[in-house]
Amino acid sequence: MIEGYLGRESVTSGGELTLHVSTDAPRFRLRFYRLGRELEPVAETDWHPGSLHLPPPHPDAVPGRASPAEDWGWPPLTLPVPEDWTPGMHLVQFVEDDELPLLDASTVEGPAREFFVVRPKRAGSRSTILYKKSTFTRHAYNRSDRPGEDRAASLYDHPVYLSDANPRGHKVSLRRPGGVIDLAYWDAPFIAWLERNGYPVEFCTDLDLHEDPELLSSYGLLLSVGHDEYWSDAMRAHAERFVGDGGNIAFLSANTCWWRIHVTDRNTAFVSDTDHHVGDDYPHLPATDQWWPAAPDGVGRPENSLTGVSFRNGGMWASPGGWPGDRPRDGYTVQHADHWVFAGTGLRDGSDGSGPDRLGAGTALIGYECDGAAYTRDADGVAHATGEDGTPDSFLILGIHVLEPVHEDFHDFKWSHWNGPAREPGRSPRAATMGVHTAGGTVFTAGTTDWPVVCGHEQDAGVVRITRNLLERLRHRTTRP
Repeated sequence: MIEGYLGRESVTSGGELTLHVSTDAPRFRLRFYRLGRELEPVAETDWHPGSLHLPPPHPDAVPGRASPAEDWGWPPLTLPVPEDWTPGMHLVQFVEDDELPLLDASTVEGPAREFFVVRPKRAGSRSTILYKKSTFTRHAYNRSDRPGEDRAASLYDHPVYLSDANPRGHKVSLRRPGGVIDLAYWDAPFIAWLERNGYPVEFCTDLDLHEDPELLSSYGLLLSVGHDEYWSDAMRAHAERFVGDGGNIAFLSANTCWWRIHVTDRNTAFVSDTDHHVGDDYPHLPATDQWWPAAPDGVGRPENSLTGVSFRNGGMWASPGGWPGDRPRDGYTVQHADHWVFAGTGLRDGSDGSGPDRLGAGTALIGYECDGAAYTRDADGVAHATGEDGTPDSFLILGIHVLEPVHEDFHDFKWSHWNGPAREPGRSPRAATMGVHTAGGTVFTAGTTDWPVVCGHEQDAGVVRITRNLLERLRHRTTRP
């Protein structure tokens, strides 16, 4: 048995990487890989003496569960990162048996490994595109399980709520093991696609964006990929200033910026006042760290004022068949096919008298979670954002898929969790929404978590071409007068 975690999930070339490893073997070694078009081995350490370390028990004395809220405090092992390592997304594999085969592109997911970002010494020296890995969301869902032990310690499973602290809320430590799961599903295929097609990118984590107000100044385009649910005030402020200064964002993601977090414990943990159960109870309602509700019941800064869309106008699929659930396969109904986003796709919007085409038809593009805009339809059936709940006036709906039915058998939906408030009579049904708006720079939203999966695996030519259009056009900042 071996497992471990990183002291921090990003490092600069030539810097130091700190790891924390627990094993019942007398020795272990570390294998390092770079994730690009393939999973490339880049280094392997000598053997280190092994020792077994236990997780901290759950503070609420939940039997058999570890604490998701505490730094697990395993002894550190610090290693230099060679300056000649190519910046990018990397994996470390914890090895106790020298006969263990090397990982490859088909075995990215699994226990006894973690991912981390290597950043160049000079930001923007390799690319004007910055790929933000949604690490806060990863930690919120990280159960810290390992083979043979179901610890179920996360923000969703046996969470820890701090009722007397400031800030008040559910606490999650960034220093816990958990293996590689979400990276393998959303990021790995898209990162491989980017490299195969000659799009160099630089990487950062949520914590990097949170800490550094100047991080985005070296880039033209910020990519948010997959499931990007948890954002801090600082992340939001830095992203909004970036767009206002002519920078561009492509949200190839959904459930985006749904909860606000407060980074604590010298940037090794975060707290968020959410509506997750603790035992059989909601510890505090309404949950004041939801972005969209007006203060004091929420933050009062609707996420769609940045993204154009919100999860409260979208939904999710979670069925008895298991994650990621049953999906609609109809794709997006295309609107405004003459927009530059659609250039070269050959897609039509029905304005020539034909029926509108469906982007991503036959694939699981819609889901696993979707964001949408509040909208109305004109006499021709074209959907237009109303802007009534924070979506910018300039937001143009380019694709829409009405979510019927929105599955609501996964969770107790009290206080608007998962699918937002109940629909008011006469209001348009929830719909996954692809669109674009300008606010200095340009903001594109895919409205679905699975855009990078469909593009990465090249399952739909239209999705691939639109992604190319976005990268080519938005990697350069908008010139401001």
